[in-house]
Amino acid sequence: MNDFLSLIVQSGPDVARGIWITLELLVLSCTLAFALAVPLAVARTSACRWLSTPSRLFMSVFRGTPLLVQIFVLYYGLAQFSIVRASPLWLLVGGSFSCALCALTLNLAAYMAEDIRGGIAGVPAGEKEAALAFGMSRFMLTWFVIVPRAIGIVAPTLGNEIVLQLKSTALASTITVLDLTGVARRIAIETYTTDALMLAGIVYVGITAVLSTVLKRIEGLLNRHLGSARA
Repeated sequence: MNDFLSLIVQSGPDVARGIWITLELLVLSCTLAFALAVPLAVARTSACRWLSTPSRLFMSVFRGTPLLVQIFVLYYGLAQFSIVRASPLWLLVGGSFSCALCALTLNLAAYMAEDIRGGIAGVPAGEKEAALAFGMSRFMLTWFVIVPRAIGIVAPTLGNEIVLQLKSTALASTITVLDLTGVARRIAIETYTTDALMLAGIVYVGITAVLSTVLKRIEGLLNRHLGSARA
C-alpha cells in the first residue's frame, strides 16, 4: 500500500499530464467525429448514389477494420511515401498525437454516422409530413427536423460510442503518445511493477463514471420534449 501511495506522489505530475492528453484526444476526436458523422449519415440516406456510395464505402472501411490497424497504417504506412511527406497531409499524420487524433476521429465518425443513419430511418413519418405541411423545403426538413430528431433518438447509442472512445484513446500509446496508458506503461517498465497500470485503471473508471453522468444529462436535455408530451 505504501509503495502504491509513494507511486502516486512521485509520478503524480506525469500521470496528470497523461490524463490531460487522454482528455484532449477524447474531446477533440468526439467533436470532430460528430461534425463529420452528421453529413456522412445524411449522404448515406440520400437517394443520390453519388452521395450514398462514397459514404457507404467510408463507413464500411473504417467499421470493418481494427482501429489499431488504422493507426499503424496512418502512422507507419503513409510515412513510406515521399508524396505524402511533401503534402499538407503530412501535417495530420506526421506527428504521433495528430496521427492518433486523425485515426480516432475517422474511426468514430464511421460508427457515429451509422448510428445517426439508423436514427434518421427511425424518425416517424408523421413528423416529416407535418413539417412538409408547414411548407418546409427538403433542405429545412432534413437539417431542422430529421437530423435533430434522429440525434435525439440515438443519443444513448452515441453516448456509448463516446465512452468506448475513451478506452480507444489508450491505443494512441502504441505510437509513442504519452497519454494515461502511455505514461502508465513507461512507469511500469521503470519500476518493474503493475502499480501504475492499476492506477491508470482506477483513473479510467473514474473518468468513465463522470462521463456517463454528463452524457445522461445531455441525453435528457435532447429528449426533454418527450417527457413533456407524456405529462
